[in-house]
Amino acid sequence: MANVTEAALPAVVLDLDGTLVDSEPNYFEAGRALLEEHGVPGFTWADHERYIGVSTHETLADWRRRYGLSAALDTLVAELDDRYLALARAHTPVFEQMTLLVERLHRAGVPMAVASGSSGSAITAVLAATGLDDLVGPAVSAEEVPRGKPAPDVFLEAARRLGAAPVDCVVIEDAEPGVAAALAARMRCVAVPSVPVAPDDPVFSAAGLLFPEGQASFRAAETYDWIMRVPAV
Repeated sequence: MANVTEAALPAVVLDLDGTLVDSEPNYFEAGRALLEEHGVPGFTWADHERYIGVSTHETLADWRRRYGLSAALDTLVAELDDRYLALARAHTPVFEQMTLLVERLHRAGVPMAVASGSSGSAITAVLAATGLDDLVGPAVSAEEVPRGKPAPDVFLEAARRLGAAPVDCVVIEDAEPGVAAALAARMRCVAVPSVPVAPDDPVFSAAGLLFPEGQASFRAAETYDWIMRVPAV
């Protein structure tokens, strides 16, 4: 194990859906209902899992091709957002250990941002509904950058808004595209998979700290200690 030393405060960039909040059931239901309305029944949770970590825009662009949807992409994005926001405002649970981590980081003065593949309106609504907007700083949507995850753009923009060098940032992610994006941005990464993985999973094991069982094994105290220490140069 590498030696570690105490360092100046890092910056933390948090994914939203499936990482901070348990929003995937809402996205699944919104997507299932949208596809059914457009003549595509039978969308399953297994189908939905294919798109976890992929931006809303890229997901719907793929649906247009895969399912032959005739509606304009912007129309589909707006429809999905409307369906999702109605569900999100009614109920979006925050993961308990994630709440403890964010509160502790906030008390320590660690700068935080949210970087998500969701639309800006969805991010704003969820952060407000859960009270997380009082604890984290800027929020960056994949809509605001040229490329979504696994490209590093959304994380690099979050670092820029925090005034932090990428090397001083820690990303917390639940999905393969997000872990890949964090590593491409040259940021340390904490991986909390939305679906349990093997400890030697080829993507998730590249993260600096991996909780293979996801939220069931995630611990705020362990993560905080890891975030606040960096490998010795």
